[in-house]
Amino acid sequence: MPRSSFREQMLRVREDAIVTAVNRLLAEKGFDLMTVDQVAAEVGIAKASLYKHFPSKEALAAAAMVRVMEQGLQVVDDQAARHDAGVLDRLQAVARWALQMQLAGQMPTLPSQNSSLRSELATHARYMDLLMEISDKLGAWIVEAQRDGHIDASLPAELVLYTLYARACDPVPAVLKSGGRFSDDEVVEWVLQTCFSGLSART
Repeated sequence: MPRSSFREQMLRVREDAIVTAVNRLLAEKGFDLMTVDQVAAEVGIAKASLYKHFPSKEALAAAAMVRVMEQGLQVVDDQAARHDAGVLDRLQAVARWALQMQLAGQMPTLPSQNSSLRSELATHARYMDLLMEISDKLGAWIVEAQRDGHIDASLPAELVLYTLYARACDPVPAVLKSGGRFSDDEVVEWVLQTCFSGLSART
């Protein structure tokens, strides 16, 4: 495999820095409040230089989502390789990772009702490939968990899948953390409990 040139290596380093900045700003401000000027300022480059890498704000958000999805797929694959965990443990581990990422300020926050962003993501091949691969793997675990009686089999598997995805943008962890009364670990485990066990009293 031919070695990349120094210029190509520098371009990759710059793109990595851009995506890192976008990821942090999306987690902190959300897509609507993040600006391209803020991204360029954080990376320390001119806006015109940033546009040479990513042609739009939507493309920046898509790149950040691809990075998170790649990390998420690695978490799923790591859980799949575990022989000491049942299927419910694996699903909870993936949800736990998403909550921890959110509390650490590393989970991008994107609006659900933005046509230009939705179009960018829908036509982004790498993003869609990752989304489908993760969804297929989690979906298989959900079906198995329902078959084994760990998750209510009367619920559509898609509903369970979207409920798990929703943990990545759940507002509850940030609200509990902002009060300063609870640790991140406590918040994560409580949200997981309500997600997987509901609010019914335990007997």
